[in-house]
Amino acid sequence: MRPGAFLIEFDTLDEVMAASMGLAEQPIDEIKEMVPGARTLLVRHDPHETNPEQLLREILARSRAADSGAPGTVVEIPVVYDGEDLGDVADILECSIDEVIRRHTETLFSVAFTGFAPGFAYLASKDSTLRVPRRSSPRTVVPQGSVALAGEFTGVYPKASPGGWQLIGRTDIAMFDINREPAALLRPGMSVRFRRVENFDAKRPAQPVQKATTAPASSQWIEVVSSPLPVMAQDLGRPGLAPQGISLSGASDRSSLIAANRIVGNDRDAAALEIPPAPFTFRVKGNLVAAVTGAAEGILVRDADGDAVRLAPWTPLALNDGDTVTIEAPRRGVRSYLAIRGGFDIKPVLGSSSTDTLAQLGPAPLQVGNQVFVPERDTKIAVQPSAEPPFAMPATGETVELDVYLGPRNDWFTDEAVKFFLTQEWTVGQQSNRVGMRLAGEPLERKLRDELPSEATLSGAIQVPANGQPVLFLTDHPVTGGYPVIATLREEQLSYASQIPAGARIRFHAIETTRKGGRP
Repeated sequence: MRPGAFLIEFDTLDEVMAASMGLAEQPIDEIKEMVPGARTLLVRHDPHETNPEQLLREILARSRAADSGAPGTVVEIPVVYDGEDLGDVADILECSIDEVIRRHTETLFSVAFTGFAPGFAYLASKDSTLRVPRRSSPRTVVPQGSVALAGEFTGVYPKASPGGWQLIGRTDIAMFDINREPAALLRPGMSVRFRRVENFDAKRPAQPVQKATTAPASSQWIEVVSSPLPVMAQDLGRPGLAPQGISLSGASDRSSLIAANRIVGNDRDAAALEIPPAPFTFRVKGNLVAAVTGAAEGILVRDADGDAVRLAPWTPLALNDGDTVTIEAPRRGVRSYLAIRGGFDIKPVLGSSSTDTLAQLGPAPLQVGNQVFVPERDTKIAVQPSAEPPFAMPATGETVELDVYLGPRNDWFTDEAVKFFLTQEWTVGQQSNRVGMRLAGEPLERKLRDELPSEATLSGAIQVPANGQPVLFLTDHPVTGGYPVIATLREEQLSYASQIPAGARIRFHAIETTRKGGRP
């Protein structure tokens, strides 16, 4: 993995849980974030302040014996056992349906790790009599609250989503509630017991809405006139919430977001609008100072009298009441950013105003007619004259080079496949989005055919699914994944990678973890 992160591999899930609980009891200040998986523990730290070898020794020293200590806080979850796969599970286990229910309700489960979706916890136990395979054909939609089995784990789906686990029941308990602190009901180190019920308590409140809304109105705002593609609010995301199954999210091109905020005198993490590669038009109410950065090249401003002027990005813009502004589609790059002095008045969700497209957290994409308010407050930071783009935007048809650190699972591939990964040019697919960049080329052949136990991933991780076509994870990536990661992008190139458009080609270049130089 890249500097600032490493993966500790264990032989058993019990050892992972022991290390995770040991660190919860005796935290290490140098650890920025730790994310357990089925057989691994991901540790993130400051590469400039921490010696990873020394940190590893401290982590292992804090790991308590797997069979010692009392169970963590026990959460009881009521379940109506009427799942569609309950009969199939009984057949697989060669027992009756009542016996399946008895085993499930008499077992004390531990929260091993989280991932897949916010609030989704992988629950494990020492009882091997509940192990069943995943469904051969995953469902396109699994209902919210479904209780399910797969492999050595039990889980409860926090929201409706695709899934391949065996459904045995359902609960009405909210696994994830943005109005609760913490939002995820289940976290690593806790314990769970399921209780059979015939129906649910009618007095229990309904599952909460998980959407943000704009904050109270002010007298100045922008109103969306035209937006062919989804425009979303973004800031620097939600750090430190991976134990609840929530990835960082935030702006795809963080360098452009920070630059836009600096130009208008905002704090670097103020919310701005992330604009996809299509024309975006809005109308101005009030007198505002704005900045447009990222891939944008042309900005057309038409005043209330119909007179038009073209302005440049990467410099402060004075916008007047009644102006209609069009940020034109870029010829190079993908995403542009619009910041307004004072920021946007958007109600945060879990500490951030960002829209996480995978987790479905944060405000919905803007629609025509939506008004986004700008708070009327005195901003002390001075406006900057201008800023320079940190890199040249890539374009469709061009070949770009990205630096990667091989691993942690490059040994799952043949030597020829690793060589091929680094020598062929990969084409960026049309299905790429904020979750990941889908790459097309000659498929990579795996040496190991085993199913990889779920483990934590990073932005910039290059995961290779069964079809051999890599996916480069971007900012809305899942917290954990079940396919091997052949390499991880250099952190300084994450913003650049997010601006590579469909139809461009990528060549990967392997670097050593000690290297400090590299491409933009």
